[in-house]
Amino acid sequence: MRETVQILKEQVQHFHKITRIARYDQRAAYQSHYLGMVWEVLSPTLQVLILYFVFGIRMNGAGSMAEGVPYIVWMLAGVIPWFFISAIIISGANSIYSNVSLVSRVKFPMSILPSITIFKSLYSYVTMLVILLGFLFLNHIYPTIYWTQFFYYFACMCLFLYAVSLLNATITILFRDYQLMIGSVMRLLFFVSGAVMDVAADPDSLMTKILKLNPIVYIIEGFRDSFFSRQWFFQEPWWTAYFWGMTLFVLGVGSVLHLRFKDRFVDYL
Repeated sequence: MRETVQILKEQVQHFHKITRIARYDQRAAYQSHYLGMVWEVLSPTLQVLILYFVFGIRMNGAGSMAEGVPYIVWMLAGVIPWFFISAIIISGANSIYSNVSLVSRVKFPMSILPSITIFKSLYSYVTMLVILLGFLFLNHIYPTIYWTQFFYYFACMCLFLYAVSLLNATITILFRDYQLMIGSVMRLLFFVSGAVMDVAADPDSLMTKILKLNPIVYIIEGFRDSFFSRQWFFQEPWWTAYFWGMTLFVLGVGSVLHLRFKDRFVDYL
């Protein structure tokens, strides 16, 4: 608990530094490209079109929808956070390793590197979110009181991503093959996290209960609950308690490992 509080305190104390470095890294990443930061939107948009063709048209995903929501809108509500989650988990696992030789020369809290990764990707997430809002309005899906819980699920997503990234980034320093394993796991999780297929279509089935053990499903289904005005997060108290228990557990383990090994990270390079 003490380690977790220390890590979270570092994020608050260095918040300005996190946002400033994130903005610089974001601009530098596309500085040599003609289209620049347009790629932040163009790339996921092309992926969405491909996924819609494969799952919505060829595999008749639209035929399985029972909510009265067009499949493309339903899919966007899940795919957009998935793109953000997947990108952060993969890049966050390498956030410390790719910078450890630099930050080891100056006094720099390495625990903020996963946070920088999250903030760096917020621009593309917000842009894609605007596109989703456009699709919602075009299909006559307008804001309701349920939309306010978007901010709750957004906070859930960010804290979960930080917890996972801190743990993964620390393990990656100690065991380099771990990053390759993360890439393989994320490809599998894409199909079982509810981004393009309704994993909660039959809530009473054993398979649904197993799939809901994945915290990413909680986040993605939560965004859909918000935008499609389905239910409040407190109407699933046990699922909510499970999500927060898992998130805080991962954050606690990551904090302990990070503080224990951070002074020896350079020795593992």
